[in-house]
Amino acid sequence: MNDQNQHSSGLGRRAVLSVAALGAGGAVLGAAGTAQAQGAPRTATDVTATTARGGAPKLPVPAVIGHRGSAGYRPEHTFGSYEFALDIGADVVEQDLVPTKDGHLVCRHEPEIGGTTDVADHPEFADRKTTYTIDGVPTTGWFTPDFTLAELKTLRAVERLPTVRPHNTIYNGRWEIPTFDEVLAWADAEGRKRGKVIWLHSETKHPTYFRGLGLPLEEKLAKLLRQHGRNGADAPQFLESFEAQSLQRLGKLGVAAPKIFLLGAANTQPWDFVVAGDKRTVADLVTPTGLKWTAGFAQGIGPTTDLIIPRDSTGKLLAPTTLVKDAHAQGLVLHPYTARNENQFLPLDYQVGTDPNAYGNPLAAFKNWFATGIDGLFSDNADTAVLAREDYLNS
Repeated sequence: MNDQNQHSSGLGRRAVLSVAALGAGGAVLGAAGTAQAQGAPRTATDVTATTARGGAPKLPVPAVIGHRGSAGYRPEHTFGSYEFALDIGADVVEQDLVPTKDGHLVCRHEPEIGGTTDVADHPEFADRKTTYTIDGVPTTGWFTPDFTLAELKTLRAVERLPTVRPHNTIYNGRWEIPTFDEVLAWADAEGRKRGKVIWLHSETKHPTYFRGLGLPLEEKLAKLLRQHGRNGADAPQFLESFEAQSLQRLGKLGVAAPKIFLLGAANTQPWDFVVAGDKRTVADLVTPTGLKWTAGFAQGIGPTTDLIIPRDSTGKLLAPTTLVKDAHAQGLVLHPYTARNENQFLPLDYQVGTDPNAYGNPLAAFKNWFATGIDGLFSDNADTAVLAREDYLNS
């Protein structure tokens, strides 16, 4: 996908993207995004959704992205989690996509499902437990590529972090594993019910690994997006991956929806880089040169929050990096991850007490991340993020 090459200057490109439905990638930024790129303050009125080219609504800036739905309150990647994310104010709902043995895309954070379903309680699947090495990491459990869709549909979702979020365990067994096809149909139905277009943020998980198994993700994903009218440049649909090749492949398949390149810790490498012998690390990718390269195939990046405001060895925040400014200079939006309420996930500056599972001061923490000028934030707790955004916009 080469539409972004039409705009070579960073700020100019980003401003054009904001008013022209991202050119090659959907309607993401409104006037607020352009104003922030120029250093002007934003107000609450800036985040009022308007209509962009093609009918897809512009998103609030910064947008709140419901991480795996509302993972802080419901077992992740269930319709209960997705629906509650919308109920509490998420502007976008995220899915992680992995394949089944018979080639369907289902929504699970990882292909290993021992921690997110009741598969261990099914004696008929006891012999499916095994160990695989995925992206260099040996993992033991039950894996979606060893199950047909029909078999997965006999399972029910459970809370992944029961000791951290015991309140979520009351929903164990309530919801099944959704397919992405079902989620796309759900988004259409929810949009009609709620009177607004539902934005999705969908990730290809371990795409190089699954392609090696003969279960490629991108072709199936592109087909589903076309079937549901979400493949175009003005679709209310983000596509994300930790592997550049996956996003590039989607572009070659004709999918013009906006693409977000996810970035892990600075000293890590995308797995497709490892396989290809590319020596660059994430630290290289967040330089102006690396960001310029990313802008050749993506409309944004999804860095860890630590790449924006690093922490010292104790977990205390250091000075912000120049990543937000540098990414915006290349016309890229930023959707960092992941903002959560519990102490153990917060910088030391915002922890309260000594219980790692207790809530800290997430409103202040989230506001601090918003204040860096990011364009969106993944959160397990969308309601907290919405309130923190209000605090930021009114400060």
